[in-house]
Amino acid sequence: MKKANIEIFFARLQAADPEPKGELNYSNIYTMLVAVVLSAQATDIGVNKATKALFEAVDNPTDMLALGEAKLKQHVRTIGLFNTKAKNVIALSRRLLDVYDGEVPETREELETLPGVGRKTANVVCNMAFGQPTIAVDTHLFRLGNRTGIAPGKTPLEVERKFEKRIPKHYLLHAHHWLILHGRYICKARKPDCPTCPVNDVCSYKAKTTL
Repeated sequence: MKKANIEIFFARLQAADPEPKGELNYSNIYTMLVAVVLSAQATDIGVNKATKALFEAVDNPTDMLALGEAKLKQHVRTIGLFNTKAKNVIALSRRLLDVYDGEVPETREELETLPGVGRKTANVVCNMAFGQPTIAVDTHLFRLGNRTGIAPGKTPLEVERKFEKRIPKHYLLHAHHWLILHGRYICKARKPDCPTCPVNDVCSYKAKTTL
């Protein structure tokens, strides 16, 4: 996609939703981190259902350790890979207490030392919790990077770096939220809703759908 069209693309997404928000529910930075870890290969709706009662009872690593892995599993058993995720949440809570005085660290490098936290999760937390202009490449962003022509790449890291290079700096803070929401509701995997797409005319996708 041409530079001028990328500017138009994000200007329109910004005009439609100036302050985009993620759809996971949380009460503080710690519960945000836990929610994002639980959301891997799961829907935000499913995670929100599972964490409603959990976050009413637990909102810090000390209380999570007191809850314990077995009871945590009961809360999150409806989420895919819940056994591994529960184990990771307990382990990351312990590391937060042992290494970071119970606080969630602010750098991607430190976040990635926490069990269950990869680059994508770290980027989400850096952006949502600490206002850093990071791009978290999930399946939606990977698809959009390649489909629109903004950031074509064969790996999530390649797509992430191209997005960071090509998206104008004044859009970077909210870019990943705009792209996730666009991919979730309009530029869907199986059949993109091109006729209602606000950026249809600047997108480089060849096989656009019609009514």
